[in-house]
Amino acid sequence: MPKQPPEFKKGFVEKYTTLLGSETKMFLDVSTTRLPGIIRVNTLRTRVGEVEARLKARGWTVKNMPFYAPALRIEKRDMALGNTLEHFLGYYYVQESASMLPPLFLEPQKGEKILDTSAAPGSKTTQMSQMMENTGVIYANEPNLGRISALRANAQRMGCKNIVITRMDATRMKKTEFFDRVLVDAPCSAVGAIRKNWDIIQQWNPHMGTKLSNLQKRILEGGVNACKPGGTIVYSTCTLEPEENEAVVDWALQNLPVEIETFKIRSFKTREGITSWENQTFDTTLKHAHRIYPQDNDSEGFFVARLIKQ
Repeated sequence: MPKQPPEFKKGFVEKYTTLLGSETKMFLDVSTTRLPGIIRVNTLRTRVGEVEARLKARGWTVKNMPFYAPALRIEKRDMALGNTLEHFLGYYYVQESASMLPPLFLEPQKGEKILDTSAAPGSKTTQMSQMMENTGVIYANEPNLGRISALRANAQRMGCKNIVITRMDATRMKKTEFFDRVLVDAPCSAVGAIRKNWDIIQQWNPHMGTKLSNLQKRILEGGVNACKPGGTIVYSTCTLEPEENEAVVDWALQNLPVEIETFKIRSFKTREGITSWENQTFDTTLKHAHRIYPQDNDSEGFFVARLIKQ
């Protein structure tokens, strides 16, 4: 990343002023700061206490994160999180805190059949494997051949034995109704990930969200087709654009056999989904979706909605 972030475009500032009002400056300021170092301890290979002790023995400052026991915040360290022996051994995954929310919303259970429609590089896939204690099966789907090697390497490093890697076009998934739960962590404009990559500030344009939303709707439809009636689908993105979030879920509520479910996450601040944007009015149940702004938890920005298939 460059030493100094580029200036936000006028249209971007105006859009987020509409969303956030007086909080806009705080949002913009936080978005151009570095993310804290966060790891997810891999309980398939070790215990949280062991990793905590090993890192503290290095002289690192380690803090527990109350929203999820395996999550640790590293506030002082003398090397990159990905350069340690513990990382090489698969004792932890370097994963931003908001990125851990979609699997927590999905709640995969031991022995279930899970589909991850857009799995690479594997942070959420390996987290679900850990939550399922290496039982059941996770179909880790990745349509981009170039990203599969990272997915495979991370699954192996983390000791995940219940992952099957597939390369399918999620937009073409038929009505198999095979999976108990489906995670649709859709490709997006990544506005919530500006803290990782300041180039996103320059790449943003006012038409991105609308263009991407067509792909996102088709992937979500494929995920719903693959899910059993009564099953759970989580739709998530690392963007804050209403066109890619509430508008996509609203389309699904109108066109697919799904309803939105309420879900609470402890010790992590989220905000209600919006129920209108510009000239659109959304289903009122979208208030049960969750917006995660970077200034609220010193995290990335994210959007998460939990759906139930009828």
